[in-house]
This record gives sequence, structure tokens and C-alpha cells, in this order.
Amino acid sequence: MTARKTLTLVARITVSAAMLGYLAYKINSTSHPHGGGSQQPILPTWSAHTASWLALALAITFFGTIVCSFRWRAVLQGLEVTPLPPSKRLVEHYLAGHFVGNVLPSTVGGDVLRVSRLSKDTNEGPISFASVVLERLTGWLVLPVLILVGFAINRGLLKLGRATHVALVIAAITLVMLVLVLLALSSRHLGGRLGHTQGWRRFAAAVHLATAHLRHHPVRALTIIGWGFAYQVTMVLAAYCAARTLGVSAVGPTALLTFYPAVLIVQVLPISIAGFGIREGLFVLFLHPLGVPDGKAVALGILIYLLALVVSLFGAPAFAFGNRRDADAARAAGTEAGAEQHADAEAEPFADHPTGAAPRGGRGARPAAAR
Repeated sequence: MTARKTLTLVARITVSAAMLGYLAYKINSTSHPHGGGSQQPILPTWSAHTASWLALALAITFFGTIVCSFRWRAVLQGLEVTPLPPSKRLVEHYLAGHFVGNVLPSTVGGDVLRVSRLSKDTNEGPISFASVVLERLTGWLVLPVLILVGFAINRGLLKLGRATHVALVIAAITLVMLVLVLLALSSRHLGGRLGHTQGWRRFAAAVHLATAHLRHHPVRALTIIGWGFAYQVTMVLAAYCAARTLGVSAVGPTALLTFYPAVLIVQVLPISIAGFGIREGLFVLFLHPLGVPDGKAVALGILIYLLALVVSLFGAPAFAFGNRRDADAARAAGTEAGAEQHADAEAEPFADHPTGAAPRGGRGARPAAAR
């Protein structure tokens, strides 16, 4: 690991530790404002009701991963990638990438793994990269729109002071950044210039070509966006079930529809470890005006991460055996191709013989069906 990466990792760990430490101090001070009293319970009493909500949250989180893989498939269809890998194959790639991104302490992210394995399936490295980038870009559109939709549905959320202002600012900045990125990637001057370069610029050129392609196929683009909305709404439902698991009844679906997308946008910024501290701090900011204790808000952020972590474990087999299956398939393809070449070479001496028979002393001609 280079010195720069080491410093970056240390900085991100420091940010997460500092935020979590501050939140712990804040929870303790609000629970004991005068050094007396009993601390408010953060975790609920375990019961069949709690277990049901937890199981439902876990199931919906897993279902969201499947939905996300179909969003990826829609992107590939929109880009007219051929051959298009089967849905089961894409689900395996997505689960493997999810596992890497959430479990393994690696500098290689889950998206990089998905690009690598999809490239082996399609033999199209730049387009594979572009498909993953475009799939991620849908979140830049869907999440801020969900924030605005939530405020439109529940106008009472517009009166929460700083929580309202922060959510609106996050939505506005995200949409502006999306427009700037799309304008940059759709620029003919930029795309043409990058198209003649090497390295990562060729991938940027592939993204440019992909966005240009989708502009001429609006139905395919809308299909991708539709899957994006389906995925993010699924994640909101999973967060709602997680909140009910903790006994947080003060937060309804519209509140999470409004504020959880803002949390999702900020927590992916590379300023912390797995969003720790940032995610929990934003939940405290957004849910405190709704009457949710700070300890419960922090617990909600941690529980949502643990749900994603558990679901990512389903990707362990795909991560461990995916390359082995690729190698076996490649060897099988190579063996089959070699057999065909051998058969063609064996039949070639007789193919042009005027009688179609073997030369004297040779083997008999093979039937056409055997060639």
C-alpha cells in the first residue's frame, strides 16, 4: 500500500471514529443531563414481533440486491451488449461485488470486481465499465427525486428547520452534479478527444458513447430509471422495517422516503469507512426533530449496515468460485474449439478430392454429419 493510500485510510478511519465518538458522547449527555436518571433503552426487548420485523427487513434487503442486478441487466440491454449474460449470472456477479464491498478489507471495490467478471463474459471491457458507471449514475437521479417527492407528499416535513434545509441542499447539489457530469460526458469534443487516448480515458470515452446511445433510445433509458426507482424504494421499505425492529414508531414511510435517500447520497462519499459515523450522524440530524431519540437513530444506522453486511455474505460463494467457473468454462470452450479444429484438419485432405474418397493408403472420408 502506498503512503498516499495509507494516509487516506487513516483519515477515513479517523473521521468515522471521531463521528461515532461524538455521537456516543451526545447520547450519553442527553440520557443523563444532570448526571442522574436511567439511560433510555436503545435496543428493544426481543420478542416474536421484533423478530418478524427483523426478518422482513433482511428479506427486503436481499430482494433489493436482486432488483439491483435487474437494473444492471436493463443497462446492458439498453447498451445492446451481446451476448447478454443470463440473469442468474448477473445476480452472482452482483452478490460477489456486494461481498467484496462490504466484507473484504480490500482496496479493490465491488464495482471493479463486477467490471472484471462481466468483461470476461462479454469481451467488452469499456462497455462493461460503462454499464456499471451508468447503473450507479441512476442513483444520482432517483435519490434526489425521491427526496423532493417525499416533501411533496408530506409537507409537514418542510417545517423541520435544519433537517429540512440539509435534505434540500443535498438533493439540489446532487442534481446539479448529475447535470454537469452528463453534459461533460455527452460533449462531442470531450468524447472525441478521449476516444483517441489510452488507459482510463478510454473507459471515459465508453461512458460517453453509452450516454449518447441512450439519448437516442429514450424507452430503454426510462426502463433503466424505472428499475432505479424500484431499487431505491425497496431500500426505503427495508429501512422502515429496520426502524420498526428497533421500536421506532415515530417515523413513517414518507419521512424515510424523504430523508433516507439523503443519507444514502452522503454515506457513499469517500470520507469515512463504510459510511460509519456519517450515516448515523445524518439519521440523528433528520430523525431527532421527529421525536426519535439520538440513541435509536444511531442504532438504526448501524442496523441498516448490518443488514447489508449479512446479505453480502450470500455473495461469498460467488466470489470464491466465480473465477474457478470462468476458468472451467474457458477450458471447456478451448477443448471444444480444439476438437473442432482437429476434426476439420482431419477432414481437409478429403474435402477437395475429386471422388470424395480417401487417397490410397489413407483413412476413409468422414460422413458430413461428423464434420
